[in-house]
Amino acid sequence: MKATLVTLTLSLALVTAAAFPFERKGASASGGAAKEKRVQYAAWDDVNVIAHGLLQLGQGLKEHVDKTKVQMRDISTKLKVFNRTVTEMGKESQRLQVEGEALKVRARGLEDREGQLLNVTAELREKAEEMQQERRTMGERMSRLEERVDSMLQGAAGRPEPHTGAKNRSDARSIQLMLEAQNRRIDDLMERIRLQQEKLDKQNVRIRTLQSQIQSSRQRNNLRSSNGSAQSGVTEQRDSPVEMASDCHELFLRGETVSGIYTIQPKNAEPINVFCEMTADGGWTVIQRRQDGSVDFDQLWQAYEKGFGSLNGEFWLGLEKIHSIAKDGGYILNINLSDWGDDVVSVRLPFQLGGEETKYSLQIPEAGTFSTLESSLGTDATSGLPFSTHDQDNDQKSDTNCAQHLSGGWWFSNCGRSNLNGRYFQSPPPKQRHQRKQGIFWKTWRGRYYPLKSSVMMIAPAVIENKS
Repeated sequence: MKATLVTLTLSLALVTAAAFPFERKGASASGGAAKEKRVQYAAWDDVNVIAHGLLQLGQGLKEHVDKTKVQMRDISTKLKVFNRTVTEMGKESQRLQVEGEALKVRARGLEDREGQLLNVTAELREKAEEMQQERRTMGERMSRLEERVDSMLQGAAGRPEPHTGAKNRSDARSIQLMLEAQNRRIDDLMERIRLQQEKLDKQNVRIRTLQSQIQSSRQRNNLRSSNGSAQSGVTEQRDSPVEMASDCHELFLRGETVSGIYTIQPKNAEPINVFCEMTADGGWTVIQRRQDGSVDFDQLWQAYEKGFGSLNGEFWLGLEKIHSIAKDGGYILNINLSDWGDDVVSVRLPFQLGGEETKYSLQIPEAGTFSTLESSLGTDATSGLPFSTHDQDNDQKSDTNCAQHLSGGWWFSNCGRSNLNGRYFQSPPPKQRHQRKQGIFWKTWRGRYYPLKSSVMMIAPAVIENKS
């Protein structure tokens, strides 16, 4: 900038010197006194060249000034963005600190409750041991009394003593009643111990979850602190994610008791949104719901594989997502059905679901004889039933595509036992039988030609069956 100004000054000086005339004095060879004045002017071409150079110089200066202004505006904008980013980071760090303190308080509270539960459990165990000792003592007394009664009865055979025998029998009856009462008390204590142990397990899961959240909160605080000291323009780091539950039952064990939409992450799979049905026994992951006919279930293979509908209304979760949750086995399928008389029925079956390479084959292990309700699906699926749709005919009927003959997509066998993804018919159903059999039906409950009012399919780990 300074060099440019110096160059401009010199150019102006040269123009001034060249444009205005000046006198030049000189003496003659003879030393005469006469003085001769000469006037010189700059050439017109030189003036044009200098003027052109000045114009170019001015244009260059103007462009340089404009460029400098743009750079200054960019720097100012970046400084404002940086200031806002630092302010937001400060607020977020403060919020995370508050959350961390709240989580610490909750963790301390849960630890205190865990200690209290441990104390109560220890007391109950001591009482149970005392009761068992009393039970053994009473058993010994009962044995001695029986020996006395036997000896008295043997003596009474030679010399009857009705009053003594009656008294002994009364004592024996009293001791027996006492033993029964003690047994009931022991059973009650054992049940209380079991319930306390379940509560302890849930508390431990919640404590571990809170500790994980506290640790993640600290990591986020440290990360944001390091980002705040770095220069603007560095890409912001993502927050360290809290480990997500693998299904709805794990959410239930972490303390979630309200039914609704949650995000889970099955093992070795991407996070997905699901609807969790929370009950007193645990959390169920809903995979299908039919209730009003608002969603068309007559879909093709890709739709059934990825899922469709709304989690708050009618939907099919998707074969791929169902497989990601239950691929390791150990799950049960719960099916709730209702008819137009508002009668309801429930069917529970252990199941395994294969992957895409098996056409998502459904297999239901045969543990004894299936009940009448279970037979509509269980009997055909003992050896595995592939899933079928209009464009993927995988059913067991060689001359018919069951998905086209009926409707929707399902684990069809020979088209006839069940289809909970058929057409939804409002009451009253159509009169023609060939139309009614395209509806939602469960043959062993209301028959093949009775379109049901609603169906809900849910899955959960088999451990929930043992608690219910």
